[in-house]
Amino acid sequence: MVQTVFERSAIMFDWNSFKNVYSGKKVLITGHTGFKGSWLTLWLSKLGADILGYSLEPPTSPNLFTILNLDKKIKHVIGDIRDEQKLLKVFQDFNPDIVFHLAAQPLVRFSYREPKLTYETNIMGTVNLYEAARKTESVRAIVTITSDKCYENKEWIYGYRENDPMGGYDPYSSSKGCAELITSAYRNSFFEKNGVAIATVRAGNVIGGGDWAEDRLVPDCVRFLSAGKDIVIRNPNAIRPWQHVLEPLSGYLWLGALMLSDKDKYNCAWNFGPNDNDVLTVGEVVELVIKYWGNGNYLVDSSKQPHEAKILKLDAGKAHLLLNWMPAYNVYEAINKSIDWYKAYYDGNVDMESYTIGQIEEYVGIAKNKKIKWSEV
Repeated sequence: MVQTVFERSAIMFDWNSFKNVYSGKKVLITGHTGFKGSWLTLWLSKLGADILGYSLEPPTSPNLFTILNLDKKIKHVIGDIRDEQKLLKVFQDFNPDIVFHLAAQPLVRFSYREPKLTYETNIMGTVNLYEAARKTESVRAIVTITSDKCYENKEWIYGYRENDPMGGYDPYSSSKGCAELITSAYRNSFFEKNGVAIATVRAGNVIGGGDWAEDRLVPDCVRFLSAGKDIVIRNPNAIRPWQHVLEPLSGYLWLGALMLSDKDKYNCAWNFGPNDNDVLTVGEVVELVIKYWGNGNYLVDSSKQPHEAKILKLDAGKAHLLLNWMPAYNVYEAINKSIDWYKAYYDGNVDMESYTIGQIEEYVGIAKNKKIKWSEV
């Protein structure tokens, strides 16, 4: 598999997609040192964007941002989203065309330990970003990444739609519901009146190479497996909408491109999730991880744990119909590609920057073969 990706990387690859909108555009990404932010930054850099990233230091060691040498490819600013004045200065010095807001405290279980930090980051950090954006005349579009956990979870078997009520049992989930309400208020009160497009995006449980965050299933599995230990999981029967990181990122990029060309049509919330038949339990995912890794076992931790949702599914029908967006991978491919990345990394002899670029190229190629709209333009 490693050889296949390198062969693909060696071929002259046509990066033109998303209407070729991002070439030469000034793109500001908050949270660019995180897992999703690093993948997004790499992809946008290959699309020819002029990127400024604003974020805290990478959150883990190892981390994807450092592995990909992204600090050498972009304007890299270390800063806290809670620092209103520093953030405003960055906006007004850079004058971005479009903003992707990913900076957040992203972990449910950590939010039980640090609720105040979670609310300050996810709520007031979002307010700070919108204040900076509305004081910067260059900004034409904002894509704010929230979470599938923003919904009031009724533990039902149906996928949540964009017009379902916001909620959140735990501090993290409720903070993301609040961010959605804040976005709606700023859209109605300020941005639409000033001709700025703004949307929120809600993704499923995102997996992929380069994530080492705590209390996430695939990174936890990889930590145990790479150390030759049995995997320990908490909720084997919990159901989640698993998807490879490139799936929602393709949705974010496509939505952003459309927003830049039409400031009115896409100003709302969007779900980017897997097909309904690709929703698996935690236990099923762990079994697949072990299969693709090549060996391993898992145990269930039966001790009392903080509350986490048992069932969570997304309905991405709106994005399918109105954006012509759809997944390129099924869940088995998503897990396989993720484990392939980690195996290449732990091999120790693979150029992971080239390998990661190769995975993006492979994904775009599959999307083109499937004639997914964003890849054709």
